[in-house]
Amino acid sequence: MTEDGKAKEPQYTCPECQAGRLRLRHVTYFTRLGGDYIAVPEFPAWVCDVCGLCEYDQRALSWLNVMLDANTGRGRRTGRGGARRSAPPRATDE
Repeated sequence: MTEDGKAKEPQYTCPECQAGRLRLRHVTYFTRLGGDYIAVPEFPAWVCDVCGLCEYDQRALSWLNVMLDANTGRGRRTGRGGARRSAPPRATDE
């Protein structure tokens, strides 16, 4: 923590220019998914204050890949070819 009680912002030496510092910023991330382009505003990235190198945050990229994966939310197939079990019989009123 700094003297004013705020946590110190993490920074790293730029691997490209070796002079600047990479600082966490929020930028617009663009990617292509199939035949479509996707823009994600306010995406975390490490940006060099000297040369402008931009490296997207790896943790955020991992989360984004999970969200954009077509199989996310789908159950695993069973070892029996994915066949569904029949529904249990309904109780009848007698």
